[in-house]
Amino acid sequence: MLAYYVASAFVRPPPAPITVEKTVNSTDVLVAGTDISVGQIVNEGGFRWVSWPSEAVSASYITKQSGGQSIMHNLSGSVARSPLLAGEPITAQKLIKAGQGGVLAAILPQGMRAISTKIKAETAAGSLILPNDHVDVILIRQVRGRSGQDASVVDTLFRNVRVMAIGQQIETKEGKKAADSSATTATLELTPRQAEMMALANSMGEITLSLRSVADLSTDPARAGGVSLDKPKNNSVRIVRYGAKSRVYGVN
Repeated sequence: MLAYYVASAFVRPPPAPITVEKTVNSTDVLVAGTDISVGQIVNEGGFRWVSWPSEAVSASYITKQSGGQSIMHNLSGSVARSPLLAGEPITAQKLIKAGQGGVLAAILPQGMRAISTKIKAETAAGSLILPNDHVDVILIRQVRGRSGQDASVVDTLFRNVRVMAIGQQIETKEGKKAADSSATTATLELTPRQAEMMALANSMGEITLSLRSVADLSTDPARAGGVSLDKPKNNSVRIVRYGAKSRVYGVN
């Protein structure tokens, strides 16, 4: 017993934690109540208010002070232009009101155009190209040279183009590793001038999509401005892209 009391004297319990309350200015921010996918119609149940530190609130966030419950009602029925995670702040740029365009029009960036082209497994990387992948657009066409013989000419029309949809699929589902093999069209995001050239190219020959690596997107962000699709004078065509010449060989 004496040894127990001696040992107890040296073992002291840790001090009780001290709780200090600190008042932080907060603001109620409108966030997604659940995960929201691209093109999904959101109702009032898809939103909730969350307190955020005032200094962390961006000017693009929607706050309760700016309208309260009526904001949820006004946003009900909107279409998501981009995927939202549960708890992610809602901004006006991420939603579009129903009736202001279809799903594809909602997710299409301002000033850009969406145009489709025919594809099959052998011209779309074995059906492994998915929405939001980036591709180079290649045209294979037949031309007649001076000798009167037909030649196959290959033109790289555009580089680093975003694929908006494969068939009717506009978003990659979780765990999906390939597009629908039965899809016969790919919808591309192009500038107005590129869309005109794409429409012309669709009638001139076969379009092939060359899948780009994700690592290339940051190192080669430029898009080709387009190539001349006029009839060449010989069995090859010379492409001038931003002042840089490239060669494409023709095969008799």
